[in-house]
Amino acid sequence: MGPDELHRARAYLLRVAEPPVPALVAFVAEHGPVDAAARVRRGDCPSDVVKATEARRAYDFVAQDFARAAAAGARLVVPEDDEWPAWPLLSLDLAARRGVAEAVPPLALWVSGDVPLGTVADRAVAVVGARASTNYGAHYAAEFSHGLATRGVPVFSGAAYGIDGIAHRGALAASGVTVAVLGCALDAGYPAGHVALLDRIARSGGAVVSEYPPGTPPARHRFLVRNRLIAALTEGTLVVEAGRRSGARNTASTAGALGKVVMALPGPASSGMSAGCHALIRESRATLVSTVDEILESVGLFGVAEASAPTRPKRPTDRLGPDALRTYEALAVRRDRSDAEIATESGVPLRTVRALLPELEIDGFAVRGEAGWRRRRQSA
Repeated sequence: MGPDELHRARAYLLRVAEPPVPALVAFVAEHGPVDAAARVRRGDCPSDVVKATEARRAYDFVAQDFARAAAAGARLVVPEDDEWPAWPLLSLDLAARRGVAEAVPPLALWVSGDVPLGTVADRAVAVVGARASTNYGAHYAAEFSHGLATRGVPVFSGAAYGIDGIAHRGALAASGVTVAVLGCALDAGYPAGHVALLDRIARSGGAVVSEYPPGTPPARHRFLVRNRLIAALTEGTLVVEAGRRSGARNTASTAGALGKVVMALPGPASSGMSAGCHALIRESRATLVSTVDEILESVGLFGVAEASAPTRPKRPTDRLGPDALRTYEALAVRRDRSDAEIATESGVPLRTVRALLPELEIDGFAVRGEAGWRRRRQSA
């Protein structure tokens, strides 16, 4: 069964102007996609919409777009569909009302992968970073993404070389869900070295997403535009490594403007690839994180962190009260100490020390010797 009128209208509108186009999005919201598409074709629309669409309004490649998408195993997801990630993308509408210029929701999204987009965007975290990543950044990108995926948290990134690709692979290694958001068409074959990775993502319960029609080539401005989607579709954005000027920092800045959580991993002070992370932390624009638990806590996924966090190993002395612990720590291992010496060393009153020492002996923490008391070796 082919696409219905509504999906065809939104496919046309996606191609007729280079996103993001606030005027066109507002026009579609006012008139509906079918009527708006017809008006754009005729040029019967406000001047700002005419200006944004006049170069392409005669480009009606809807049939070809759906044919190419079908050949690539992709579909068009629109706001009227049940799987549309309406809640995460609401952040764009709210930010737009606050005057954030780049906060423009997409008219539709081309998606490859069987997982419902709205489901996978729920409780997700973006992991982004430098293309020229270091071994340090690669290690933590893999560790964080694997840990998040293990705990059922979808990992979003941009499929670029470096940290992005490592983040996707880390999630896949944990048999988790990961989503790649592209700055070009799904069938553009970019980046060339990640074509197999993108195919694996789509086939392994994840998704590959783009608001660009089939055949759209990559371009620098398109990657900056897609960064707003990575930020909007997730609960928070973690920057693993970033230079002072980088796409990863741009994503973090957009996430902050959308009211999303921004996190950064600190790196070596001498590393230029961590300079952007340090700047975000220093300027109070990002929360410093160094573990998966800290990431989950920062984005508010407390239940996930508490249910999955490993239990801290307990020491035998953890059950001792404050005075008993200080008395125990004042005991020597290799020689006896008198109760007076123990009281002086611990700062616990002599009367209390004399009452506690027999209890420590019964519990296996202390041994009575010829000249006083000493610590039991096996409990040291």
